[in-house]
Amino acid sequence: MSEVKLPIEEDIAVELELEASLAIAALDAAEDDQPKPVVPEEISILPLRDSVVYPMLIAPLSVSRENGIQLIDESVSTSNRVIGVVAQRDPSLNEPGFDGVYEYGCAVIIRTLVKMNDTVRLIVQGVQRFRIVERLSEEPYLRARIELIDEPATEGHSEEELEALKRSVSALFDQAIRLSPGLPDELRSLTQAVTEPNVMADLVAAHMSLSVANKQEILETADLEERLKKLLAMLSKEVRVLELASKVQTEVNHELSKSQRDYYLREQLKAIQKELGEYDDRAEELDELWEKIQTARLPEEADKEVRRDYDRMKRMNPGSPEYSVARTYVDTVLALPWHQSTVDNLDLRHSQSVLDGDHFGLEKVKDRIIEFLAVRKVKTDGRLRQPILCLVGPPGVGKTSLGRSVADALGRKYARISLGGMRDEAEIRGHRRTYIGAMPGQVVQALRRIESNNPVLVLDEIDKIGSDHRGDPSSALLEVLDPEQNSTFRDHYVDVPFDLSNVMFIATANRLDTIPAALRDRMEIIELGGYTEAEKIEIAIRHLIPKQTEEHGLKPSRLQWSREAVIALVQHYTREAGVRNLEREIGSVTRKATRMFAEGRGAKVVVSPGFIEKSLGAPRYLHDLVSEREMVPGVAIGLAWTPVGGDVLFIETSKMPGSKGMMVTGQLGDVMKESVSAALTYIRSRASQFNLDNEQFEKNEIHVHVPAGAVPKDGPSAGVTMLTALVSLLTGRKVKDRLAMTGEFTLSGNVLPVGGIKEKVLAALRAGVTTLILPEANRKDYFEEVPADVQKQLKTYFVRTGDEVLKLALEK
Repeated sequence: MSEVKLPIEEDIAVELELEASLAIAALDAAEDDQPKPVVPEEISILPLRDSVVYPMLIAPLSVSRENGIQLIDESVSTSNRVIGVVAQRDPSLNEPGFDGVYEYGCAVIIRTLVKMNDTVRLIVQGVQRFRIVERLSEEPYLRARIELIDEPATEGHSEEELEALKRSVSALFDQAIRLSPGLPDELRSLTQAVTEPNVMADLVAAHMSLSVANKQEILETADLEERLKKLLAMLSKEVRVLELASKVQTEVNHELSKSQRDYYLREQLKAIQKELGEYDDRAEELDELWEKIQTARLPEEADKEVRRDYDRMKRMNPGSPEYSVARTYVDTVLALPWHQSTVDNLDLRHSQSVLDGDHFGLEKVKDRIIEFLAVRKVKTDGRLRQPILCLVGPPGVGKTSLGRSVADALGRKYARISLGGMRDEAEIRGHRRTYIGAMPGQVVQALRRIESNNPVLVLDEIDKIGSDHRGDPSSALLEVLDPEQNSTFRDHYVDVPFDLSNVMFIATANRLDTIPAALRDRMEIIELGGYTEAEKIEIAIRHLIPKQTEEHGLKPSRLQWSREAVIALVQHYTREAGVRNLEREIGSVTRKATRMFAEGRGAKVVVSPGFIEKSLGAPRYLHDLVSEREMVPGVAIGLAWTPVGGDVLFIETSKMPGSKGMMVTGQLGDVMKESVSAALTYIRSRASQFNLDNEQFEKNEIHVHVPAGAVPKDGPSAGVTMLTALVSLLTGRKVKDRLAMTGEFTLSGNVLPVGGIKEKVLAALRAGVTTLILPEANRKDYFEEVPADVQKQLKTYFVRTGDEVLKLALEK
């Protein structure tokens, strides 16, 4: 037989056709009585993945494993071109041993060999079945002693039965070729060309898409009649599967054809109805829309716009883009709550209990809401102006959540719009309808979603609105938040007036200086200070602990907090104006307890200060800030306001020989630098009063530094602190322990009022201050805003001049 080189072909059908032609060539060669190769008793074994080789048949193989390539090289180099091939039990094994291959295999002779970069491609021809009787070695490749299995003779079997089995196998094989698109038609002639039943059985098994286990079963079956019966059963099952797959495919194609036919007929029916003047789906759709317009009771201008667009839609093709734009506009206007509103709950006690149940403290806001309800209850006729509130305070004090509580107290619906980072004016006013993808602004969209024209609408983070080339959203809010204008608010998309005067707007902010003055003037500012230590403890016990216990799936009876544990958590693990970090720490402790229950604990967990330390680690704030700093001449403690609450400032001064004057560091703003200059000028103008020599200023340089240099600082409220620190440095008199101060200082020696008194006082208390010096003009703010329990813990002095400050602050 002449050698045939295997073409590198990916197409399965072509490869099968090639195998078929090779098999025919092999059979022709067998008929020519070509000498049968000698199979040695000890043979090298090549494991095969997902394939089985049968005697007399030619098969292409690809070898890429190193031990397999070595086996091929050594076999060819010794002119022993006969090797054994055995199928692997698990094709995922890279280097199978004898336990990983079947016991039966086929001896093959290598007909053609083509070496590539990292692969050897072979064409082998099956010679004879064998069984492994002794395992000789597994390294570098498998070698075994084998027992050859001769092909059974047809004598001893009923010729009629063998012929019947052979014809049945041939008929099923032809049927499988017809049903399987992957098998070439040329394979049908193979079963007719082969006369030996054993060769035909192997030939059919090799070309059918059977599993490796089934093919191996055919290889291992020596008895001819039993082999044909097993093959017949496998073929029958395969043909049934192929028939079912063909039936499913036919049904799918039929459904697709039916859908296409139905679509075509529907289009024809529409055309016929149109010619006859009968109603079609579009007419029915327009009728439904017209009925909605009739029953909507729209304001006159809105009704006029909707009817105009409806008339346009009747004359337009439904497939045109303008039709969908007009339909979307009409649906949007009809969906707006022109007349839908909720009835306010005017029970003052109920509203007060709802507000108190949701939030602890925040009396200013609660009083304002109750006052609005009282007016609403008394004034029964005429329009009542809705309050437009702006809640200003540090993060975590409950500004946003208060909006939902107000809605619950009033019995109104609730909506929230986040304004943080908003830069496009169209977010408020909407896009004009000339743009593709135009939509209403956030205000109109919120009202459409909640289907009410008198909700509580929270405008969150109003101090963080930006602006760019697309417009200024804060300017668009001027109309929304003006009670004199918002009754005729005109969204660019809707383009008809909508009444916003029934909406209660509640804005939230961390600071006021970033809100434009015109916008700030339209809102009623309510400042929310930080919480005191006692308030945090009550909030934790009443709200945060029950909330976290429920969120972690625990019952209150299984997790019990002691008051001492809550106090320890507030004092030693958090230092903030709000309660967000406090809630996170409570959540951390609750998770530790939840894990204990998940690991099998049955008894309840009592949270004590020891359990807190075990769960969260060592306390973060063992000492107060003031006791951690050593007070020396030239150091004074000031108070500052920040958007996240109050804070304490340590003003440090030092002097050294030199003539460069004064140096200021700590990333201070211009106003703060001017406070230092004013204080130094005041001291020099009164040098004799402080027993200071003028040469001391000329021969020394003074350095003023405010620590935390990475944080920008500005404002006039540190003026008296700068004065005190400089006088302390120059006179050598220390500032009294645990004393802090705030106030603007003028060149003439007066102390002027400052803002943020409550936040500054609470920050001083948290830092361990016991004595405060405040401007006399802030006396009313102190007694109105600072809780009474905090006032009892502090000794506070109110001053008018810098001399009074120095007299109180410096040691004798």
